[in-house]
Amino acid sequence: MEPKDKKDWRFSLHEIIYESNTRAGKAFDVGLLIAIFTSIIVVMLDSVEHIHRQYGTLFNRIEWVFCALFTIEYILRLVSIRRPVKYVFSLLGIIDLIALLPSYLSIFFIGAQSLLVFRALRLLRVFRIFKLGHFLTEINFLTQALKDSIRKISIFLLTVLTLTIILGSIMYLVEKRENGFSNIPESIYWAIVTITTVGYGDISPVTPMGKFVASIVMLTGYAIIAVPTGIITHDLALAARKKKHKYESCPNCSKEGHDSDALFCKYCGSSLYK
Repeated sequence: MEPKDKKDWRFSLHEIIYESNTRAGKAFDVGLLIAIFTSIIVVMLDSVEHIHRQYGTLFNRIEWVFCALFTIEYILRLVSIRRPVKYVFSLLGIIDLIALLPSYLSIFFIGAQSLLVFRALRLLRVFRIFKLGHFLTEINFLTQALKDSIRKISIFLLTVLTLTIILGSIMYLVEKRENGFSNIPESIYWAIVTITTVGYGDISPVTPMGKFVASIVMLTGYAIIAVPTGIITHDLALAARKKKHKYESCPNCSKEGHDSDALFCKYCGSSLYK
């Protein structure tokens, strides 16, 4: 069992770093957002050639200062929870790690520092900082709806892919090579472009039979647009019934989405308040 002072220290650090319902926590998160935004501006300015020639050295030093700060912040996030692995493999944990890697990769690979714009993803924390909890709720149940419908959508996409292969093969047989349908892959490309209603126009049928098949493909494209929409809408309605109401993260596993009257984490069973 952990000593009480150590436990209290970790809990207090967790409240500052992971929560925004205290003055210190909100100040930390706002400061973090300012640092992230500033570092992104530095990377963007450094990509402009004439600015880079004049201030490149300064920008490089500033970038390494930000890198050190973000590295310390990442380590503190690991230290402040009892199960760091949960944070490392969480969505925000992966984003934080991706935001750090380009700085260190730039030591070995020239140009990797341009990937630092991935830090913009960390601005997602603004939802927690300014108590825009309903946005997080919408994201949570939208994600759940997509997870629930992924199997149906996969089957639907497989069906559409099979249909485009068949229609593309038919067009290859109907149209002549000089009309652009020189091989089956090219014809399948045309079928995909047409059935998705994009219609680049770089390949088009010329023969009457080809135009007839193309008309069927276009009408089919409009018909199938409603299918994935209906699937996702149905699963959204189901997921809406399972909305979560609490946004504090667990000090043990860092997961959110607890019921409004919950005293213990629904994922690991730890207390949410001590």
